[in-house]
Amino acid sequence: MSKTPETKPKQAKNKKYMLARYGRMSMLGFFEHNEANVPKVNTRIVVKTDKGLQLGQIVGPLSCYRSGHLKLSENEVREYFSDSQIDLPISKGGKFVRYATKADTSEQEHLQKIAKDEIACCQRLIEEMDLPMKVVDAEHILGGERIIFYFMSDGRVDFRDLVKRLAHEYQTRIEMRQIGSRDEAKLLGDIESCGQECCCKRFLRMLKPVNMRMAKMQKATLDPAKISGYCGRLKCCLRYEDKTYTELKKRLPRKNTRVRTEYGEGRVVSTQILTQLAIVEQDSGGRIAVCVDELDILGSGRPASEKAEGRKEETIAGNDESVPREEKGQRSRGGRGRREGRGREAGKNNRDAAGSGGKRDSRRHQRRSGENGDKQGGAAPEQNGREESNQ
Repeated sequence: MSKTPETKPKQAKNKKYMLARYGRMSMLGFFEHNEANVPKVNTRIVVKTDKGLQLGQIVGPLSCYRSGHLKLSENEVREYFSDSQIDLPISKGGKFVRYATKADTSEQEHLQKIAKDEIACCQRLIEEMDLPMKVVDAEHILGGERIIFYFMSDGRVDFRDLVKRLAHEYQTRIEMRQIGSRDEAKLLGDIESCGQECCCKRFLRMLKPVNMRMAKMQKATLDPAKISGYCGRLKCCLRYEDKTYTELKKRLPRKNTRVRTEYGEGRVVSTQILTQLAIVEQDSGGRIAVCVDELDILGSGRPASEKAEGRKEETIAGNDESVPREEKGQRSRGGRGRREGRGREAGKNNRDAAGSGGKRDSRRHQRRSGENGDKQGGAAPEQNGREESNQ
């Protein structure tokens, strides 16, 4: 039987993609295109998404395009945006339509002005229907295919009647999207206390949680009014340097640790994370600032990283690896045999005690029965004997 040669599947044609930010929420996505070259400057484009035509902007390392191909994999793009903790979408954003023209930008500006009237109309209808929601912003898709309203609410809202009235008013598709306080800052945020535009509005899309521990570690003021952003929560920038602060803090000794310096012994009063200095109070009474590399830690006051390694070594040593396995087995078997022997002896003693007790009880019972017979019917046996003989 002749074997047919295996045919290799034809490779799909290489597709070209560009990385762009689009929409009112500044989403990121890869868009397929057929352009021979991509401009080396940030350029506005028109893209086709699942919502319709939208205005976007090319972002990312523009120098990595070769003949229209983005010479970066998705993982490399993630590394490029890793500093801002941006979560890139796995699915493709859509298709590239054209580079934006003056007509496209002017139409976008016109739609943004109309969006203000649409927000006012939507808010008026909400008040008439007495719905527990607040309209934050509206996005009119390029071409008028859809209007997206962004609102805030404490819980779920039944806005089906509201959508019907809005669709009848504007004769287009209506979409309602609920957002949180951080998304509100992304849409309406302005200049922050640092003098820069809000990070969430300028480039951030998703950030890991921020807590008070980060503010304390960075020696920031704990006044909520000063460490809170436009959204009323802790500033996202506290997260940027947290990893560096955590790594540097592991190298520093803890407070009240006994140390030895070139000037003598003392104890650590405080530390400075960024400069890697420890303030040491000498036994003589003076205080000096010493670099952490010039300290000799005395006793158990080791840095956190060294303590963790020491605990691991103690755990390994506690397993008693120096004792051979055979000896361990003999010890365990010997201990088990001794326990079983003690159990057998205890059982035997219990049985002996039970047997001796039973014998004593039986003798005591016989003695008592004899005494009772003598007292109650001593002549009975003789009488019975006579009766038998007579018969």
